[in-house]
Amino acid sequence: MKKALTYILAILLPSIAFAQNAEGFGSGEVFNPFYKAEKDSSKKNLKVPMEIRQWHIDELFGDVKPVNADTLQYMYQNWHQTEGMNGEYNFLGNMGSPRQSRIFFNRPTNTEFSFLAPYDYFVTRPNELFFTDTKSPYTNLTYHTSGSRVDGDDRFRAFFTTNVGKKLGVGGMFDYLYGRGRYDNQSTALMNFSLFSYYKSDRYNYHLLASRYHMKLTENGGITNDDYIKRPEETENSSSDFNPSDIPVNFEKTWNRNEIYTAYFTHNYNLGFYREKESESNDSTATEQEFVSVARLMHTVEFATGKRQFRCYDQPRNFYADNFLRADSMDQYRNFSLENRVGISLREGFKKWAFANITAYASYKYNRYTMPDTVFVTGNEYAKKYNEHTIALGGVIESTLNDFLQYRIQGESAISGDDLGAFSLEGEGITNFKLWNKDAQIKVKAFIKNNRPSFYYRHFHSEHYWWDNDDLDKEFKTRFEIEAYIEKTRTRIKAGIENIKNYTYIDNKSAGEPVLSRLLVAQADENIRIFSATLNQGFKWGILNIDTEATYQHSSNEAVIHLPALNLYANMYIKFKIARVLNTELGADVRYFTRYYAPDYSPALGQFVQQGLQNRVKMGDYPIASVYANFLLKQTRFYVKYQHINEGSGNLNYFLVPHYPLNPAALWIGLSWNFYN
Repeated sequence: MKKALTYILAILLPSIAFAQNAEGFGSGEVFNPFYKAEKDSSKKNLKVPMEIRQWHIDELFGDVKPVNADTLQYMYQNWHQTEGMNGEYNFLGNMGSPRQSRIFFNRPTNTEFSFLAPYDYFVTRPNELFFTDTKSPYTNLTYHTSGSRVDGDDRFRAFFTTNVGKKLGVGGMFDYLYGRGRYDNQSTALMNFSLFSYYKSDRYNYHLLASRYHMKLTENGGITNDDYIKRPEETENSSSDFNPSDIPVNFEKTWNRNEIYTAYFTHNYNLGFYREKESESNDSTATEQEFVSVARLMHTVEFATGKRQFRCYDQPRNFYADNFLRADSMDQYRNFSLENRVGISLREGFKKWAFANITAYASYKYNRYTMPDTVFVTGNEYAKKYNEHTIALGGVIESTLNDFLQYRIQGESAISGDDLGAFSLEGEGITNFKLWNKDAQIKVKAFIKNNRPSFYYRHFHSEHYWWDNDDLDKEFKTRFEIEAYIEKTRTRIKAGIENIKNYTYIDNKSAGEPVLSRLLVAQADENIRIFSATLNQGFKWGILNIDTEATYQHSSNEAVIHLPALNLYANMYIKFKIARVLNTELGADVRYFTRYYAPDYSPALGQFVQQGLQNRVKMGDYPIASVYANFLLKQTRFYVKYQHINEGSGNLNYFLVPHYPLNPAALWIGLSWNFYN
């Protein structure tokens, strides 16, 4: 606590004490608490340009999508949360552990069983990176910390970018997360180092992202008895106080490790012409040259290689039902993927009849997987390799120049290779209009997908789990969503329905005591329908703000897809300024969902799976509340937050995953600092 108070004083006192002096600084000057009001006439005031422009790209061929700069104060106190900004993800309780969304429509739709899927909050895809155009070198440093050096959590992130001329930009990102864990054998250590670059001109453009990820997770298999959390007075330690680290856990000396290298490069060449365009400058009309793209030649290549290891040196006796490899075997998996896409596009707007971007493309994808196997006669272990190839054709029709109506339709079909017969068709349409003199929007999304279950559903070999399922049917999914946004009332409503045929999942056939864990891949015999509706509603009275989100879900087959009927998030805060420069938000938020059979977690797979039919437990019906103070001063964001403030009250059922309790109440401090020089 002394450490926490020191941080608070170090951050707050200088900011408030010198806020009045900072008032005289322009937007292009760097705040200096030792600034003297006297003007030095012998030197000119130099302003550092602080304008940045950021965008995401479409992964298919790198089309640019402008976005707001990543410098907002709102909700910054939740940025570090593994459970998501609105707390809608289940995870193992410790920062940096695997997670899965409780909102079904927020889960990936590509039928992937990937070792990286539970770490999507840490892995930066090319379409999530903030490519940045800046007039001066731009650096952002972010740090979040909680607890002590023994059981605390830290996350440090550095983002740097600079322009080399008007067209070329380069940058890098370093992200390090270390969650020591309040409970025994639960630490996480995740590290990412990325380099990126872009070049933008009338004729030629490219975007590049290369990343290296190292992820190490200590697995404890959950606590041995939930009563240590729910009914501590009935446990063997009830006669004396005990810390979370004293609660017995199932595993010791057990780790999951992932080592991944990725590279993404997309570039295009525009064919077109220049024409004169009128522009107003200093109350006079001038002309300038404008490039008009007629057609575009495009190429994208994606590369990834990874290694995953599961090591267990001291597992409990009779925990697993099966043993397929020797006790000294290593569950180790390697994968290599390479995809090339080439396309040609007729561009929208170069003539009146060019009503949309019309793109045709072809792709080739190669995957290689390596995993343990045994020789049938001798039982000797070796590394078996699997190779898969797919050639696909696709097309896109997209219109973005009309403010009233924008749309995108994309289709792709595998015409040769291992995924022959797989196809997808998806579309999105947006209409913008005025309602009560404010912006309003209606968005419609839909897709049809017929894809083969991913490789690890079809083949997986390990010491305790083993399957080969070449006879799995393709998953056939259809979804329709509609969303409406009304700025005047601060309302966003979204509803959708999805139908899934041959839903593929990991079934849990575990039985008996001890656990006797047994997992197998299964496909649902009947169609499953998922209905989901979400309401986001904001309220504002003076400085008081209340933002709410409520999601209702229903599954037609709760024996296969378990979902909470209701998922809620509410954030109430007052927003004002201190000394006219320190933007301040003081508030509290709460997360809640109704009881349901939440997915279990398998350390040996590193995936979320069904709960076994025996000894099932329900999660939910427990609010998780936090209070916070969130600040913005010039280029600096910082907050103080007390998370899970209601620990010890209510039904004490603070589990999001069976037998993995949430961390106890903790004080968090975070800082984000932008530098322009």
